Amino acid sequence: MPAKTTSPVRINLALQGGGAHGAFTWGVLDALLEDGRCEFEGVSGTSAGAMNAIFLAQGLMAGGREGGREHARAALSRFWTAVASSSPFDQSGNAAASMAPAMKLMLQWTEYLSPEQLNPLDLNPLRDIIAEQIDFAALRRASPVKLFIAATHANSGKLRIFRNGELSVDTLLASACLPTIHRSIVIDGEPYWDGGYSANPAVFPLFYECTAADTLLVLLTPLRYDETPESAQDIKLRLRELAFNSTFLREMRMFAHVREQIAATARPRWLPRWLQCSRFEQRVSDIRFHAITADALLKDLPAESKLAVNLAFFERLRDSGREHAQAWLAANHASIGRTSTLDLEHLFY
Repeated sequence: MPAKTTSPVRINLALQGGGAHGAFTWGVLDALLEDGRCEFEGVSGTSAGAMNAIFLAQGLMAGGREGGREHARAALSRFWTAVASSSPFDQSGNAAASMAPAMKLMLQWTEYLSPEQLNPLDLNPLRDIIAEQIDFAALRRASPVKLFIAATHANSGKLRIFRNGELSVDTLLASACLPTIHRSIVIDGEPYWDGGYSANPAVFPLFYECTAADTLLVLLTPLRYDETPESAQDIKLRLRELAFNSTFLREMRMFAHVREQIAATARPRWLPRWLQCSRFEQRVSDIRFHAITADALLKDLPAESKLAVNLAFFERLRDSGREHAQAWLAANHASIGRTSTLDLEHLFY
């Protein structure tokens, strides 16, 4: 661990969803916490990203000022270990990158049966894990970070962002509710599905509601694929991934477009900067984006591996996430607070 010679720099985190692939984000967060040179103001998360965000906040809160980082690392580890232990299917041996046969059969049934028919008792081990390990009342009062948990209103498609004061077991489950597998999560009489349908993740709350100018994106969906799918099954899977990533891509394109327009606007050079630009324009110009991506690792995994429940697989992804984060810190930490390390125009425009 590097010596702490200066105060940690504040950043925001935007954590994508991706089912079991969220264990990669576990590793990224573990490395950032261990390194200690960054602290977090706002964390936006969807689905598995929301899970990581909540357990990060729980650990930071439980450990207090002195022990928060180690408590957060422990909280994330407990969560992913508990998820791995919750599977009713045997996923030992070489199943680390795939699912048990029984799980595959159940997913095939989702083509013909509703969640109410598949799971009439509405059993959900994740609900019990979350309720046991997270103190939502305390988080609503005293979360050390601003949390933005994304869910999709099932009857309108609108994005719903749940903030600190609205946190509960249901808000977290809503963010991860795949409607072909789980029943809709009803909150205040309204039904919600996975947040990935409307934001994966939502970046705008970090821009509007946080003061930190640096946002680190932890991305689990490739920004570009090497091959075009040809089989019916592969085409269906690609369409699903594109649908889950489309809102994020549009949001990032918006940031790139607005920055380009601001830069292209002619302004009197003799005016001070605060008179040349509006407060909004200054904020857009000053925001800095960074990214840790799992493209090289995750693009070669079968899509079904997102539903794998296997500790060895989780730990493999965690270790890869740690390695990616450590490499990113070594190459880019000095840029935090100074310049973006992500080329928005090239990637999103």
